[in-house]
Amino acid sequence: MSGDEILVGYDGSTDASVALDWALDEAGRSGRPVRLAYVFEWLTVAGWIGPGVAPGVWPDETARRQVEELVRKAAADAAAERPGLTVHGEVFDGPPALVLQERSTGAGMLVLGSRGHGGFGGLLAGSTAVSVTAHAHCPVVVVRDGQAATSGPVVVGSDGSESALRALGFAVERAAQRDVPLRVLRVWEPPGDRWVPPDFDPEETAATERAAAEAELAPWRESFPDVPVEIEAVPGSAAALLVEASRSAQLVVVGSRGRGGLRGMLLGSVSQQLIQHAHCPVAVVREP
Repeated sequence: MSGDEILVGYDGSTDASVALDWALDEAGRSGRPVRLAYVFEWLTVAGWIGPGVAPGVWPDETARRQVEELVRKAAADAAAERPGLTVHGEVFDGPPALVLQERSTGAGMLVLGSRGHGGFGGLLAGSTAVSVTAHAHCPVVVVRDGQAATSGPVVVGSDGSESALRALGFAVERAAQRDVPLRVLRVWEPPGDRWVPPDFDPEETAATERAAAEAELAPWRESFPDVPVEIEAVPGSAAALLVEASRSAQLVVVGSRGRGGLRGMLLGSVSQQLIQHAHCPVAVVREP
Protein backbone atom coordinates (compact mmCIF):
# COMPACT_ATOMS: atom_id res chain seq x y z
CA MET A 1 0.00 0.00 0.00
CA SER A 2 1.33 3.44 -0.95
CA GLY A 3 1.88 5.94 1.85
CA ASP A 4 0.01 8.52 -0.26
CA GLU A 5 -2.98 6.26 -0.80
CA ILE A 6 -6.47 7.26 0.33
CA LEU A 7 -7.99 4.28 2.12
CA VAL A 8 -11.80 4.12 2.24
CA GLY A 9 -13.71 1.89 4.62
CA TYR A 10 -16.36 0.47 2.32
CA ASP A 11 -19.24 -1.91 2.99
CA GLY A 12 -21.85 -0.90 0.41
CA SER A 13 -23.89 1.16 2.88
CA THR A 14 -25.18 4.64 2.04
CA ASP A 15 -22.71 6.31 4.38
CA ALA A 16 -19.82 4.31 2.89
CA SER A 17 -20.85 5.39 -0.62
CA VAL A 18 -20.89 9.04 0.47
CA ALA A 19 -17.44 8.55 2.04
CA LEU A 20 -16.19 7.04 -1.23
CA ASP A 21 -17.47 10.03 -3.21
CA TRP A 22 -15.65 12.38 -0.80
CA ALA A 23 -12.44 10.36 -1.15
CA LEU A 24 -12.68 10.41 -4.95
CA ASP A 25 -13.09 14.20 -4.93
CA GLU A 26 -10.03 14.47 -2.67
CA ALA A 27 -8.09 12.15 -4.98
CA GLY A 28 -9.09 14.23 -7.99
CA ARG A 29 -7.46 17.28 -6.40
CA SER A 30 -4.39 15.56 -4.99
CA GLY A 31 -3.72 12.85 -7.58
CA ARG A 32 -3.57 10.16 -4.91
CA PRO A 33 -4.71 6.58 -5.60
CA VAL A 34 -7.79 5.29 -3.77
CA ARG A 35 -8.27 1.87 -2.21
CA LEU A 36 -11.65 0.55 -1.08
CA ALA A 37 -11.29 -1.71 1.94
CA TYR A 38 -14.10 -4.08 2.85
CA VAL A 39 -13.37 -5.84 6.13
CA PHE A 40 -14.91 -9.28 6.14
CA GLU A 41 -15.50 -10.57 9.66
CA TRP A 42 -16.17 -14.30 9.85
CA LEU A 43 -19.02 -15.12 12.21
CA THR A 44 -20.19 -18.42 13.60
CA VAL A 45 -23.84 -17.49 14.04
CA ALA A 46 -26.84 -17.97 11.80
CA GLY A 47 -28.79 -15.20 10.17
CA TRP A 48 -26.06 -12.65 9.39
CA ILE A 49 -27.16 -10.06 6.82
CA GLY A 50 -24.81 -7.89 4.80
CA PRO A 51 -24.95 -5.84 1.59
CA GLY A 52 -25.98 -8.06 -1.28
CA VAL A 53 -25.72 -11.15 0.91
CA ALA A 54 -28.68 -13.34 1.88
CA PRO A 55 -28.99 -14.64 5.46
CA GLY A 56 -27.05 -17.81 6.02
CA VAL A 57 -24.84 -19.78 8.33
CA TRP A 58 -21.24 -18.66 8.64
CA PRO A 59 -18.49 -19.32 7.59
CA ASP A 60 -19.92 -19.02 4.07
CA GLU A 61 -17.61 -18.91 1.02
CA THR A 62 -20.52 -17.90 -1.21
CA ALA A 63 -21.04 -14.75 0.86
CA ARG A 64 -17.32 -14.03 0.65
CA ARG A 65 -17.43 -14.19 -3.14
CA GLN A 66 -20.46 -11.89 -3.19
CA VAL A 67 -18.58 -9.38 -1.06
CA GLU A 68 -15.55 -9.55 -3.36
CA GLU A 69 -17.82 -8.91 -6.36
CA LEU A 70 -19.45 -5.97 -4.54
CA VAL A 71 -16.07 -4.36 -3.93
CA ARG A 72 -14.76 -5.13 -7.43
CA LYS A 73 -17.80 -3.51 -9.01
CA ALA A 74 -17.67 -0.45 -6.72
CA ALA A 75 -14.01 0.10 -7.58
CA ALA A 76 -14.60 -0.40 -11.29
CA ASP A 77 -17.57 1.99 -11.30
CA ALA A 78 -15.57 4.61 -9.41
CA ALA A 79 -12.67 4.34 -11.86
CA ALA A 80 -15.03 4.61 -14.83
CA GLU A 81 -16.72 7.71 -13.39
CA ARG A 82 -13.39 9.40 -12.59
CA PRO A 83 -11.07 8.83 -15.55
CA GLY A 84 -7.44 9.34 -14.64
CA LEU A 85 -7.83 8.17 -11.05
CA THR A 86 -6.34 4.91 -9.82
CA VAL A 87 -8.94 2.99 -7.80
CA HIS A 88 -8.45 -0.44 -6.24
CA GLY A 89 -10.70 -2.62 -4.13
CA GLU A 90 -9.62 -5.18 -1.57
CA VAL A 91 -11.30 -7.47 0.96
CA PHE A 92 -9.62 -8.02 4.31
CA ASP A 93 -10.39 -10.49 7.08
CA GLY A 94 -10.81 -9.63 10.75
CA PRO A 95 -12.55 -7.22 13.13
CA PRO A 96 -13.30 -4.05 11.09
CA ALA A 97 -11.95 -1.46 13.53
CA LEU A 98 -8.73 -3.36 14.18
CA VAL A 99 -8.06 -4.10 10.52
CA LEU A 100 -8.66 -0.50 9.43
CA GLN A 101 -6.38 0.74 12.19
CA GLU A 102 -3.63 -1.61 11.04
CA ARG A 103 -4.07 -0.72 7.36
CA SER A 104 -3.92 2.99 8.21
CA THR A 105 -0.18 2.65 8.91
CA GLY A 106 0.42 2.49 5.16
CA ALA A 107 -2.11 5.12 4.09
CA GLY A 108 -1.93 8.87 3.71
CA MET A 109 -5.57 9.32 4.71
CA LEU A 110 -8.46 7.14 5.86
CA VAL A 111 -12.05 8.05 4.95
CA LEU A 112 -15.04 6.51 6.72
CA GLY A 113 -18.79 6.78 6.71
CA SER A 114 -20.08 7.51 10.18
CA ARG A 115 -22.18 4.34 10.25
CA GLY A 116 -22.09 1.21 8.15
CA HIS A 117 -24.17 -1.95 8.01
CA GLY A 118 -24.75 -3.19 11.53
CA GLY A 119 -24.83 0.30 13.03
CA PHE A 120 -27.60 1.19 15.46
CA GLY A 121 -30.02 3.83 14.28
CA GLY A 122 -29.80 5.72 17.55
CA LEU A 123 -26.06 6.30 17.21
CA LEU A 124 -24.96 9.29 15.15
CA ALA A 125 -21.52 7.77 14.65
CA GLY A 126 -20.90 4.05 14.79
CA SER A 127 -18.45 2.32 17.07
CA THR A 128 -16.10 1.51 14.19
CA ALA A 129 -15.78 5.18 13.17
CA VAL A 130 -15.16 6.29 16.76
CA SER A 131 -12.63 3.54 17.47
CA VAL A 132 -10.71 3.96 14.22
CA THR A 133 -10.56 7.73 14.63
CA ALA A 134 -9.07 7.25 18.09
CA HIS A 135 -6.38 4.77 17.01
CA ALA A 136 -5.55 5.34 13.33
CA HIS A 137 -2.01 6.16 12.23
CA CYS A 138 -3.01 8.76 9.62
CA PRO A 139 -5.59 11.55 9.33
CA VAL A 140 -9.17 10.24 9.42
CA VAL A 141 -12.09 11.92 7.67
CA VAL A 142 -15.59 10.95 8.84
CA VAL A 143 -18.45 11.66 6.43
CA ARG A 144 -22.14 11.19 7.10
CA ASP A 145 -24.92 10.89 4.52
CA GLY A 146 -26.41 14.30 3.79
CA GLN A 147 -23.45 16.31 5.12
CA ALA A 148 -20.89 16.18 2.31
CA ALA A 149 -20.94 19.93 1.65
CA THR A 150 -18.97 21.11 -1.39
CA SER A 151 -18.97 24.84 -0.67
CA GLY A 152 -17.88 27.07 2.19
CA PRO A 153 -14.50 27.47 3.89
CA VAL A 154 -12.29 24.92 5.58
CA VAL A 155 -12.54 25.46 9.34
CA VAL A 156 -9.79 24.42 11.74
CA GLY A 157 -9.80 24.40 15.53
CA SER A 158 -6.70 25.96 17.08
CA ASP A 159 -5.52 25.85 20.69
CA GLY A 160 -1.74 25.84 20.42
CA SER A 161 -1.29 22.13 21.13
CA GLU A 162 0.95 19.90 19.02
CA SER A 163 -2.12 18.09 17.78
CA ALA A 164 -3.74 21.36 16.69
CA LEU A 165 -0.58 22.43 14.85
CA ARG A 166 -0.73 19.25 12.77
CA ALA A 167 -4.40 19.93 12.10
CA LEU A 168 -3.56 23.47 10.97
CA GLY A 169 -1.14 22.22 8.33
CA PHE A 170 -3.67 19.68 7.06
CA ALA A 171 -6.39 22.35 6.91
CA VAL A 172 -4.26 24.87 5.00
CA GLU A 173 -3.40 22.25 2.38
CA ARG A 174 -7.06 21.30 1.96
CA ALA A 175 -8.11 24.95 1.59
CA ALA A 176 -5.40 25.49 -1.04
CA GLN A 177 -6.49 22.40 -2.99
CA ARG A 178 -10.10 23.56 -2.96
CA ASP A 179 -9.33 27.23 -3.62
CA VAL A 180 -11.45 28.30 -0.64
CA PRO A 181 -10.78 30.45 2.44
CA LEU A 182 -9.42 29.03 5.69
CA ARG A 183 -11.21 29.95 8.89
CA VAL A 184 -9.08 29.50 12.02
CA LEU A 185 -11.17 29.28 15.17
CA ARG A 186 -9.09 29.96 18.27
CA VAL A 187 -11.28 29.20 21.27
CA TRP A 188 -10.25 30.20 24.77
CA GLU A 189 -11.97 29.31 28.01
CA PRO A 190 -13.29 32.29 30.00
CA PRO A 191 -13.10 32.41 33.80
CA GLY A 192 -15.84 30.63 35.72
CA ASP A 193 -18.87 32.44 37.04
CA ARG A 194 -17.83 32.12 40.68
CA TRP A 195 -14.51 33.93 40.45
CA VAL A 196 -12.99 36.27 37.89
CA PRO A 197 -9.36 37.42 38.32
CA PRO A 198 -9.30 41.15 39.11
CA ASP A 199 -6.90 41.83 36.23
CA PHE A 200 -8.83 39.76 33.67
CA ASP A 201 -9.44 41.67 30.44
CA PRO A 202 -11.41 39.70 27.79
CA GLU A 203 -10.26 41.98 24.97
CA GLU A 204 -6.61 41.59 25.98
CA THR A 205 -7.02 37.82 26.24
CA ALA A 206 -8.62 37.65 22.79
CA ALA A 207 -5.79 39.76 21.34
CA THR A 208 -3.17 37.48 22.93
CA GLU A 209 -4.85 34.35 21.58
CA ARG A 210 -5.20 35.88 18.13
CA ALA A 211 -1.52 36.84 18.09
CA ALA A 212 -0.59 33.27 19.04
CA ALA A 213 -2.72 31.91 16.21
CA GLU A 214 -1.10 34.36 13.77
CA ALA A 215 2.35 33.20 14.83
CA GLU A 216 1.44 29.53 14.34
CA LEU A 217 0.01 30.31 10.92
CA ALA A 218 2.98 32.36 9.68
CA PRO A 219 4.94 29.48 8.07
CA TRP A 220 1.82 28.32 6.26
CA ARG A 221 1.07 31.81 4.96
CA GLU A 222 4.51 31.75 3.32
CA SER A 223 3.87 28.35 1.74
CA PHE A 224 0.31 29.15 0.64
CA PRO A 225 0.15 32.95 0.18
CA ASP A 226 -2.97 32.79 -1.99
CA VAL A 227 -5.20 31.17 0.65
CA PRO A 228 -7.44 33.80 2.29
CA VAL A 229 -7.35 33.36 6.06
CA GLU A 230 -9.76 34.54 8.74
CA ILE A 231 -8.74 34.17 12.39
CA GLU A 232 -11.31 34.37 15.14
CA ALA A 233 -10.36 34.33 18.82
CA VAL A 234 -13.50 33.75 20.86
CA PRO A 235 -14.37 32.53 24.35
CA GLY A 236 -16.60 29.52 24.92
CA SER A 237 -16.89 25.81 24.29
CA ALA A 238 -14.64 24.65 21.47
CA ALA A 239 -16.93 21.74 20.59
CA ALA A 240 -20.09 23.87 20.47
CA LEU A 241 -18.45 26.65 18.45
CA LEU A 242 -16.91 24.24 15.94
CA VAL A 243 -20.19 22.37 15.50
CA GLU A 244 -21.90 25.69 14.81
CA ALA A 245 -19.12 26.70 12.38
CA SER A 246 -19.59 23.40 10.55
CA ARG A 247 -23.02 24.57 9.34
CA SER A 248 -21.40 26.80 6.73
CA ALA A 249 -18.16 24.86 6.17
CA GLN A 250 -17.20 22.13 3.72
CA LEU A 251 -14.73 20.55 6.13
CA VAL A 252 -13.85 20.95 9.81
CA VAL A 253 -10.35 19.92 10.89
CA VAL A 254 -9.21 19.24 14.45
CA GLY A 255 -6.37 17.50 16.22
CA SER A 256 -7.08 14.27 18.01
CA ARG A 257 -6.45 15.85 21.42
CA GLY A 258 -6.10 19.46 22.49
CA ARG A 259 -4.17 20.97 25.36
CA GLY A 260 -7.11 20.44 27.70
CA GLY A 261 -7.26 16.68 27.11
CA LEU A 262 -5.92 14.01 29.45
CA ARG A 263 -2.87 12.24 28.08
CA GLY A 264 -4.54 8.89 28.56
CA MET A 265 -7.37 9.83 26.20
CA LEU A 266 -6.62 8.87 22.59
CA LEU A 267 -9.51 10.92 21.25
CA GLY A 268 -10.39 14.22 22.89
CA SER A 269 -13.91 15.32 23.74
CA VAL A 270 -13.94 18.00 21.03
CA SER A 271 -13.07 15.44 18.35
CA GLN A 272 -15.71 13.05 19.62
CA GLN A 273 -18.38 15.77 19.71
CA LEU A 274 -17.59 16.80 16.16
CA ILE A 275 -17.74 13.35 14.60
CA GLN A 276 -21.09 12.88 16.33
CA HIS A 277 -22.72 16.24 15.65
CA ALA A 278 -20.94 18.23 12.89
CA HIS A 279 -22.92 19.33 9.83
CA CYS A 280 -20.07 18.70 7.39
CA PRO A 281 -17.26 16.13 7.08
CA VAL A 282 -14.75 16.13 9.93
CA ALA A 283 -11.03 15.45 9.66
CA VAL A 284 -9.22 14.31 12.80
CA VAL A 285 -5.46 14.63 12.44
CA ARG A 286 -3.37 12.36 14.64
CA GLU A 287 0.35 12.10 15.14
CA PRO A 288 1.92 9.49 12.79
